[in-house]
Amino acid sequence: MSQQQIRALVVDDSQAMRRSIMYALQRLTGVVCVEAEDGVAGLKMLTTQGRFDLVLTDINMPLMDGLKLISHIRQAPEHRGVPIVVVTTEGAAADRARAMALGASAYLVKPVQARVVLETVKELLKLG
Repeated sequence: MSQQQIRALVVDDSQAMRRSIMYALQRLTGVVCVEAEDGVAGLKMLTTQGRFDLVLTDINMPLMDGLKLISHIRQAPEHRGVPIVVVTTEGAAADRARAMALGASAYLVKPVQARVVLETVKELLKLG
């Protein structure tokens, strides 16, 4: 029996950060990553590329920041249940509270270890 495919959308204006997160995620069997360079591109991917099982997003990005992206995702009925992991340099409690209030599932502060990203994703997706 084949493993189910997990589609992850990685949204960050830093290509190096996207690559780092995608590299970590690809250690999990069946994960396929799609990347976007800002919230506008991320939102477009969500509306044109079918269902995603997971979204990881930065907060500080041009055109549309991660908080606006979270808000848009949570307003769309088909995406309400998708886990959203914020990976950001914003470590203030107020930023964390705002992201969680908008519907983020987890909040990780950069620099973040691949192990922490994987543990968070496994927990959210209920993987063994």
